[in-house]
Amino acid sequence: MSDRSQAAMPEATRGFIFAMLAYLFWGLFPFYMKAVAHIPVVEVLAHRVIWSLPVAAIILVFMGRTKDVGAALRNPRTLAMACLTASLITLNWGVYVWAIFNDHALDAALGYYINPLVNVLLGAIFLKERLTRVQLVAVFLAAAAVVLLTVEQGGLPWVSIILPLSFGFYGFFRKSLPIGPSQGFMLEVIILFIPASAYAIWLYTQGQDHFVTGTPADISLLMLAGVVTAVPLIMYATGAKLLRYTTLGLMQYITPTMLFLIAVFAFKEPFNTVQLYAFALIWAGLILYTWSILKEARADKAIAAKS
Repeated sequence: MSDRSQAAMPEATRGFIFAMLAYLFWGLFPFYMKAVAHIPVVEVLAHRVIWSLPVAAIILVFMGRTKDVGAALRNPRTLAMACLTASLITLNWGVYVWAIFNDHALDAALGYYINPLVNVLLGAIFLKERLTRVQLVAVFLAAAAVVLLTVEQGGLPWVSIILPLSFGFYGFFRKSLPIGPSQGFMLEVIILFIPASAYAIWLYTQGQDHFVTGTPADISLLMLAGVVTAVPLIMYATGAKLLRYTTLGLMQYITPTMLFLIAVFAFKEPFNTVQLYAFALIWAGLILYTWSILKEARADKAIAAKS
């Protein structure tokens, strides 16, 4: 997209396009995961980090924002917070990859449906944000869905719990990083690059790697991990800066809906009656949550119009 066309296009439209492409990218991501499912989870994670570094670096050079990363690396507080967010996003990536590899895509979809409600709960607990009655009911419905699945499965549906918690806390702490989203991602990748590279080298010395000694297909797929990791995340960050929060909040259901449909119709994962009830509870909670944020947005707009 040229600078002239960007200038002519409204910010909201550009933001919508960037965010939509990111959500669609993430929605199709399970197909890539299935293609590398024969490779150990940790090795795939290592290559997501390794090949994200050059992709993120190229984007930052193009943006002319490399100095921000250098300054962050010299700031102990920023570096410590980036280590925490890097650990949280690694946990999120690892659980998600494991879920797709082991036919738990439905659990992952449920987790990402729960994510907005987890964000609301974190805001109430740590930021003392007041929950409305409607939001309380929405959170209660999500909790009821988890209880229902726990009883049916005979144990906690840990994938559906860890994914929203890890991503929720990631977003919560990520806000405290005093740098932009693209620079923050680059900082996290730099931090993770050393252990990821060390692990990849160790695998090679043990004759267990799928990159140096792998097939051309495996090598290509592992190198592609950087693109499929970095590009949608940076597109999302760009879109989020240009869009209203309510618009972004409504769009966030695109990815788990695609994941749900792919799990049932493409991956043929079993979908029983109890799971249907659990998803129905979550969908009901999300409808209430969406209605509440739209109502708040209309109220804010009315107040702004009067002032």
